[in-house]
Amino acid sequence: MADEPVLVITGASTGIGAATAHRAVEFGYRVVLAARTEEKLESLAEELGGEEKAIAVRCDVTNWDDHQALITTTLDRFNSLDAYFANAGFGAKRGFLEESVEHWKSMIDTNVLGTALSIRSALGHFKRRGGGHFILTSSVAGRRTLPGSLYSATKHAVTAMGEALRAEIADTDVKVTLIEPGMVDTPFFEDRPANALEADDIARAVMFALTQPPHVDVNEILIRPIHQPT
Repeated sequence: MADEPVLVITGASTGIGAATAHRAVEFGYRVVLAARTEEKLESLAEELGGEEKAIAVRCDVTNWDDHQALITTTLDRFNSLDAYFANAGFGAKRGFLEESVEHWKSMIDTNVLGTALSIRSALGHFKRRGGGHFILTSSVAGRRTLPGSLYSATKHAVTAMGEALRAEIADTDVKVTLIEPGMVDTPFFEDRPANALEADDIARAVMFALTQPPHVDVNEILIRPIHQPT
């Protein structure tokens, strides 16, 4: 039990986060499930095996106090933190005359500030323990510009954060992996997209990065469904 690695996942209540939690437990991880929706988190934690395997912690990733409490709870309950999957995020309609200004602000705060605070909350611990692994959810939209997409701009920021973090900690044993999905069938979309990836496709990619030997740092994984051209 004490030797099982510990993975924190934000945005864990649905989609890619929940699918990754399932895969991680299969690989022998203990998981800390973080999101704003406690009811879904508690249900998922029970499904994954209860308190010995999974715990639920309410966390608004835009709130620094919540991040600090998440790390404290993780270390108090499992006495370890080996990997952190900064996955929380959401999108917006394309077009700079679309969506409300309030929606824009919430998306920027969640996707950009939330990722930065995730890094800040775990980095000191990883440095003290002499290792760790950050997984950051970017997107295909973080590699190319989409017309009228402020969401794309937020994911470019996540991609830049991953590269900036890797450069900062290049002299340590802390790893950084950017996960860059194409179209995925998750609650991100109101209508189910045709020919989309499944959340579990991304979860398996996360586990591929996490289970490499200590000397291997998988920097980026770009995943598109087979018929998505760009």
